[in-house]
Amino acid sequence: MAGKRALVILAKGAEEMETVIPVDVMRRAGIAVTVAGLTGKEPVLCSRDVNICPDTSLEDARKQGPYDVVLLPGGALGAQNLSESSAVKEVLNDQEGRKGLIAAVCAGPTALLAHGIAYGSTVTTHPGAKDEMMTGGHYTYSEARVQKDGKLITSRGPGTSFEFALAIVEELMGAEVAAQVKAPLMLKD
Repeated sequence: MAGKRALVILAKGAEEMETVIPVDVMRRAGIAVTVAGLTGKEPVLCSRDVNICPDTSLEDARKQGPYDVVLLPGGALGAQNLSESSAVKEVLNDQEGRKGLIAAVCAGPTALLAHGIAYGSTVTTHPGAKDEMMTGGHYTYSEARVQKDGKLITSRGPGTSFEFALAIVEELMGAEVAAQVKAPLMLKD
């Protein structure tokens, strides 16, 4: 189980909690997380005017792959930027092709739709992204807070970020590690 690696793609307009909470929880679980800036290494202005400094650029992070999970945070503008990126499309196509885990939260799953990833899967999104996600009939929609379907984990928004992150930890590291990480977080059951 050792040596699990995660790539979090950070785009301008990303939702801060959906970025930082999964990074924090995965690191607590011993997963090596790389936060990659979509357009470079410069600080990224997120949806609530918080700047997050990526570890590296997506271009450089791709050279260090493959990763056990590729994670797409939400945020309307962030998801739009992920959806419009050919580099993100290449990363997702590679991850899907090698049957690696893909995780997306809030509006993040709309980038999956834009890039033709995981068609036929059951997904969830923020309620505000549901109509866009259902365009074309490529997915089955779930109202679950966290939805797992094969090698895809999706979730609904900032308030589900802990559950989303713990589902990723459980998938990569097992239920015991997820429970050990969860306990000191003092989450409400």
